Amino acid sequence: MVVREILAKAILSKSQVFDYVLNAYVGCGHNCIYCYARFMKRFTRHYEPWGQFVDVKINAAGLLGREIRKKRKGTVWISGVCDAYQPLEKKYKLTRKCLAVLVEHGWPVVVQTKSPLVLRDLDILKKAADCQVGFTVTTTDEKMRKIFEPGAPPIKKRIEALEILHVEGIRTFVMVAPMLPGAEGLSESLKGKVDHALIDSYNYHYADQVYKKYRIQWALEEEFFQQKSEELRAAFEKAGISCQILH
Repeated sequence: MVVREILAKAILSKSQVFDYVLNAYVGCGHNCIYCYARFMKRFTRHYEPWGQFVDVKINAAGLLGREIRKKRKGTVWISGVCDAYQPLEKKYKLTRKCLAVLVEHGWPVVVQTKSPLVLRDLDILKKAADCQVGFTVTTTDEKMRKIFEPGAPPIKKRIEALEILHVEGIRTFVMVAPMLPGAEGLSESLKGKVDHALIDSYNYHYADQVYKKYRIQWALEEEFFQQKSEELRAAFEKAGISCQILH
């Protein structure tokens, strides 16, 4: 892993999903094969393979403190093109520092991650006037997880973290994107642990060869997504979890 400490010029960006998006890192150690953020290499001039470099915006919290005094208050998505709680966050604590700034000023926050490290910041999250935490969970099959999400925490750890957050009174959600083989068991695993679920399909451009290597090309077909997403939506709702298919 090549780690560089950098000084960012700005930290809050306009988002098509929420009002703003905040990325305290460039790159991600989780190295998920399907990640749409791999496109960033075209602009960041990194020569290392995706998943083997991370730039750390060491001035993120200071920038944020200045920017929120100038911008209209809105919901901040943490994060859009990296995991805010990837392994380096344990050392740098940039997400924790930025989260503290946002909560102190009463800004709504939506955290999306794959890491139970978010539990470290429960003390801050519980002070927030408006926040929710979501985990990306694509399958219940740990073999599939290791193929497509080699650097990310195990599925079981993510589900356990969701349960803890939910019990602590934090609004929780699950993002099933992409929907990998083995996702059909998620409704039962997440019952009573999340408030709502989102199902979406990705542009699988970066993962095509992996699907072919493991002979699961059928999971790339639109017919597979349409059928399985409807089945999973029905299963979530039967388990008392509201669900929306985004694709």
